[in-house]
Amino acid sequence: MKKIMYKFGSAFASLALLVTVANVNSSCFFMAHQPELPKSANRLKKNR
Repeated sequence: MKKIMYKFGSAFASLALLVTVANVNSSCFFMAHQPELPKSANRLKKNR
């Protein structure tokens, strides 16, 4: 199991970064509540 994690760990980390960037640069279009993002994710915004 450790070999798999070492082999695919960087791919999982880059996928998580891409999902975070997509989440920061979008907003909820429903009338429901959009959860707060961590303050460290704000530095990934395209428009400041």
